[in-house]
Amino acid sequence: MRKPSDTIRGHRAGTALAALLAGALTLTACSGGDGGKKDGEEGGGGATGSTVTLPKLDGTQLEVAAVWTGTEQENFKKVLAEFEKRTGAKVTFVPAQDPIINFLGSKIAGGQPPDVAMLPQPGAIKQAVEKKWAKPLGPDAVKELTKNYSQGWQDIGKVDGKPYGVYYKAANKSLIWYNSAVFENAGAKAPKTWPELLTTAQAVYDSGVTPFSVGGADGWTLTDWFENVYLSQAGPEKYDQLAKHEIKWTDPSVKQALTTLAQIWGKKDYVAGGADGALQTEFPASVTQTFTGGDQPKAGMVFEGDFAQVNIGETKAKVGADAKVFPFPAVGSTAPVVSGGDAAVILKDSKGAQALATFLASPDAATVQAKLGGYLSPNKNVAESAYPNETQRTIAKALIKSGDDFRFDMSDQAPQAFGGTPGKGEWKDLQDFLKNPKDVAGTQARLEKDAAAAYGNKG
Repeated sequence: MRKPSDTIRGHRAGTALAALLAGALTLTACSGGDGGKKDGEEGGGGATGSTVTLPKLDGTQLEVAAVWTGTEQENFKKVLAEFEKRTGAKVTFVPAQDPIINFLGSKIAGGQPPDVAMLPQPGAIKQAVEKKWAKPLGPDAVKELTKNYSQGWQDIGKVDGKPYGVYYKAANKSLIWYNSAVFENAGAKAPKTWPELLTTAQAVYDSGVTPFSVGGADGWTLTDWFENVYLSQAGPEKYDQLAKHEIKWTDPSVKQALTTLAQIWGKKDYVAGGADGALQTEFPASVTQTFTGGDQPKAGMVFEGDFAQVNIGETKAKVGADAKVFPFPAVGSTAPVVSGGDAAVILKDSKGAQALATFLASPDAATVQAKLGGYLSPNKNVAESAYPNETQRTIAKALIKSGDDFRFDMSDQAPQAFGGTPGKGEWKDLQDFLKNPKDVAGTQARLEKDAAAAYGNKG
């Protein structure tokens, strides 16, 4: 399972999300409604009224590579179909593997690069530019970016001041989803602080249900756990320093965060299947097993981003009714908001590729996928009504309200060898920590050794 996205964080965003979600936790999903369509919009993930001018591209063939699978891939293909309908181009989706930079390298070496690639880490965009694979965005795409994105989102897609990336997809990865029937039976309430989360977990456990489902087979879920705890506890300045490896992973702040995590990971019977079971559970299953089995699922809560809704949709649970959500609780003074994004980057410069990047930077493209659920756009001109349920609308609103006050998730800022490769670096080190949460010092030493090798510095 690949990592769905990168990361947004902001102190104001955390407060905004907490406030916005507070009113949404008791609302049911608005299924079957038109979601407040505007004139010119079609329901069911169809086209929206055109806000962007695209060229006629009859006879043009394009390839778009991304690591998306399953429903995520199918929904994006509907966006590409809308582009085909408007331009006459033919677009083929090319399934990629993680790490996508390695996948693209082999395609380029074979003389068959895709026209556009969706890159899930800022570091990957930088690498693509350094390798001279990526092509700068043209004036039409830049015009759409300027019109539809906050300056912060525009800047994240730049390398050395030049715009290369269109952040088409975002994720808020500071959410904990819970089975409402389990909480009701346990008399549990949505917590706002870490101590309250531990109290809630104990109440769920006492009711006969394992508190947490953890997709430990995918190391990226564990990095997201760490980043939320670290950001809230150590604060944004330390977060930025650790992200750049300006301080070592042996720093006391890392020890504190790992020790805090161990209050859940190291608690007997708090993780579904125990550590061994969690390490064999991929992210999709970690979600579905939380919402399968009525009020006796394998776990009462699962931590991860808004994109978990796609997996909840594979169960009978309804988002907003059976499956509810609360912001990741404040470990320090402020609740964290960690999020991410996938950016469209042009690898073969052409009229068609530039037109596709322009389309993906427009509200039109994002609105098609927003209506299908399990998707969040950083595009500020996508109507809230495009999202299919109240929970998703509030998450989207919080993201946009955060404006420029965000940063990408730490592991996605790191060199891919450390922060983005299955079975290696931070992913593997945190999997080992999940298995042995008492080994805080050893975990710090391994993280520092791997970080120093990947960053090429000593912190």
